[in-house]
Amino acid sequence: MHTTTTTRTFAIAAALTLGLTLAGCSTSNTRSEAGSSSSSTPAASAHDDHDVTFAQMMLPHHEQAVEMSDMLLAKGDGVDPDVAALAEQIKTEQSPEIEQLTSWLRAWGAPTASKHSGTGYAMSGTMSDSDMTDLDQASAQDAGKLFLEQMIQHHEGAVEMAKAEVDEGRNAEAVAMARSIVSSQTEQITRMQDMLAAM
Repeated sequence: MHTTTTTRTFAIAAALTLGLTLAGCSTSNTRSEAGSSSSSTPAASAHDDHDVTFAQMMLPHHEQAVEMSDMLLAKGDGVDPDVAALAEQIKTEQSPEIEQLTSWLRAWGAPTASKHSGTGYAMSGTMSDSDMTDLDQASAQDAGKLFLEQMIQHHEGAVEMAKAEVDEGRNAEAVAMARSIVSSQTEQITRMQDMLAAM
């Protein structure tokens, strides 16, 4: 009886030891996997000069699109409701992207202003000061058509820059944003052309 009890005690102890050993291996593996996952984070944020240029150029480009939308919406009820709805959509889509672009540039240690800022360099599709004044001073009735004409040009420039990022960029998140811009703004260009044709 005593021998049986002793044998059972040893068996239980052996089982517990084996269990703890396996748990230790499991924990070790989990930690190893977690470490592996953590070590992949820097790779995900890897970037090159194309990513920096994309972010530096798209940031003020987006900011101007939001400014143009604000100008239109400030004109009130006299603006074509479909055009006003588009302006709201542009603000909704591009405002978070402005924050993301700014965040990337800071994380990459790059200035949020393009090297071309303040040099008179015009990014593809951007409006001149004169263009912005024309939109700002247009009547509510005329502003809708002018906004569409300007924003088509603006979007075409953004799509051109985004396609370059898709082709040449290294950062996965930046390339994903560029793909989204190509898709959404190409669709909006078609929509705006249809709206203009109906005016």
